[in-house]
Amino acid sequence: MAKILVVEDDDDFAATIVDGLTLERHTIERAATGIEGMEFLQVAEYDVIVLDWNLPGLNGIDLLKAYRSNGGKTPILMLTGKGAIQDKEQGLDTGADDYLTKPFDMRELVARVRALLRRREVFASNTLQVRDIVLDPVKHRVTKGGQSVHLLPRDFALLEFLMRHPDEVFPADTLLARVWQFESEASAEGLRASIRRIRKVLDGDEDLSKSIIENISRVGYRLRV
Repeated sequence: MAKILVVEDDDDFAATIVDGLTLERHTIERAATGIEGMEFLQVAEYDVIVLDWNLPGLNGIDLLKAYRSNGGKTPILMLTGKGAIQDKEQGLDTGADDYLTKPFDMRELVARVRALLRRREVFASNTLQVRDIVLDPVKHRVTKGGQSVHLLPRDFALLEFLMRHPDEVFPADTLLARVWQFESEASAEGLRASIRRIRKVLDGDEDLSKSIIENISRVGYRLRV
């Protein structure tokens, strides 16, 4: 499950993409113009960006250039009706990670998104650290102040996700969609229970108001940096 931004101005075509990726249990946000897409990228992090080349206002290739020049690292799949080799070369040289020519089968788009996510996981598998908490996703180990601590698998997955997006607020529904693999296991109470266990291990006897996981009333949760 991933958080994906789709930047596509054609409403019907965008709806097809959103529906296809939603069936894969991804969380999808959609921007209809290049300028709107840039605004999304300025306030949130994504696992994959599906970007149309021909957009009103700010076209896809210029959005791509601006995003990469500002340090954006998220994998980008370019969509375009341009099939010439020089166009593909331009897109890839500008910073796109993959290229798909319209029209295409949704199964191919879904497969290419999966491939980009696998590639991102390889690069994102390095040790994570926030404050004195260090998480190693490969060795499945967490330490606090240099001392190993034990977390249940689901709690580990939730902490890993939050540590990959420090200081970013996520609604409960988004956390459930991103961390819980099956709907039958996902519930608001299950999320709260997982957060309580993580807090117990990482916060100890600290005041809840100082917890590493902050609960923002009626908004969601975030990992304090």
